[in-house]
Amino acid sequence: MSALTGKTALVTGASRGIGRALALGLARAGADVALSARDEALLQEVRGEVEALGRKAVVLPADVTDADACVRLGEEAVAALGHLDVLVNNAGGSSFMGSFTDLRFKGWEKTMRLNVDSIVHLSQVVGRHMLERGSGSVVNVASVAGLTATPTLAAYGASKAAVISLTKTLALEWGPHGVRVNALCPGWTKTDLNKDLWGNEELAAMMVANQGLKRWATVEEMVGPTVFLASDASSYVTGQALVVDGGQTAS
Repeated sequence: MSALTGKTALVTGASRGIGRALALGLARAGADVALSARDEALLQEVRGEVEALGRKAVVLPADVTDADACVRLGEEAVAALGHLDVLVNNAGGSSFMGSFTDLRFKGWEKTMRLNVDSIVHLSQVVGRHMLERGSGSVVNVASVAGLTATPTLAAYGASKAAVISLTKTLALEWGPHGVRVNALCPGWTKTDLNKDLWGNEELAAMMVANQGLKRWATVEEMVGPTVFLASDASSYVTGQALVVDGGQTAS
């Protein structure tokens, strides 16, 4: 039921980390994939990997913090693949860790543009397309940071909480028209962007000390849950925040 044969998907932030793993995972499940990120060279590498799996891949470089770029990206993805069945809003991140009182408002705005505004702009474009077709699945990559307090990561946590809230609202607005919207909420996951944390064995162990599995996730461990949400295996699932955190939020 989780097969995506004949389906098409757009994945943002697909050049590395979780986004790259998700793009390849969707391709393995049978989907043709539009790949987007800022680094075209890295996207071309992912394209080659997707095509080696026997699926079509198109490279659409874009800076999703630019509203106009998001509109173009959505339109180009639909044109390149003919239609879109799946949208994975994965692009996101945070470049600041520290006290809230030390957070510059420009930093707050930058985080919101990347983590929230990009999803708003792209989901409006692709959402209209899916609503017209009467089907589709949107997967917004949020975080457990959107479910709990996030000391030293106030902007990031607030942005991911906004993503989860938007996910639930769109699920109710779009559900009657056949479009499902869910959020994926990873816990601590090893990526290039946070290597300074998991690369320090003592610090890495401390950060998952109260977690059930007591280890960091690999990016590949986010693939199965995403394919589930994207596919008909989750045909009666919408408006949910699927937590994949090794038991972090259970403590």
